[in-house]
Amino acid sequence: MSKIQINTPLSKDTLQSLKAGDQVLLSGIIYTARDAAHARLIAALDNNETLPFDIKDQVIYYVGPTPTKPGQAFGSAGPTTSYRMDAYTPRLIEEGLVGMIGKGKRSQEVKDAMKGKAIYFAAVGGAAALMGKCVVSAEVIAYDDLGAEAIRKLEVKDLPIIVINDLLGNDLYLSGQAAYLESKGDK
Repeated sequence: MSKIQINTPLSKDTLQSLKAGDQVLLSGIIYTARDAAHARLIAALDNNETLPFDIKDQVIYYVGPTPTKPGQAFGSAGPTTSYRMDAYTPRLIEEGLVGMIGKGKRSQEVKDAMKGKAIYFAAVGGAAALMGKCVVSAEVIAYDDLGAEAIRKLEVKDLPIIVINDLLGNDLYLSGQAAYLESKGDK
């Protein structure tokens, strides 16, 4: 199966072309943030403060890197469980966030907020070293006191991810399970 190459920022046309199950190689600028950083982003919005980066048409990778080895831009970059960000995600989508990368299912509230606006990608757990090698450059841009959970601006090249939830509301976790059960004669 061929992989679809896409670049950030994600355009509406790119978002509309992606379907649940598509294998993607993502290149461009993305941002890292986990739950502590998400809480601060929402607090900033609640206080009418400017976010540390323009979130419109951007992608957030739910990751906290391991220490960077000599000669590398970033440490291992395995995805964090996405439901930890679910309380914050609908608000960020309202602000223009169009892509998220993590692992695991999303809540129905997040899936509803994504319809027609944003896509959720999964990064393969267990491939953290490979994912880290896709990072060309990295810099902390906010919340340095959070250590590994600080917000980083990453430049990535051919980051391998899979579309889980597309703009139409399709969910690969549900359709994949249904296809498997059907192939086994279970319904």
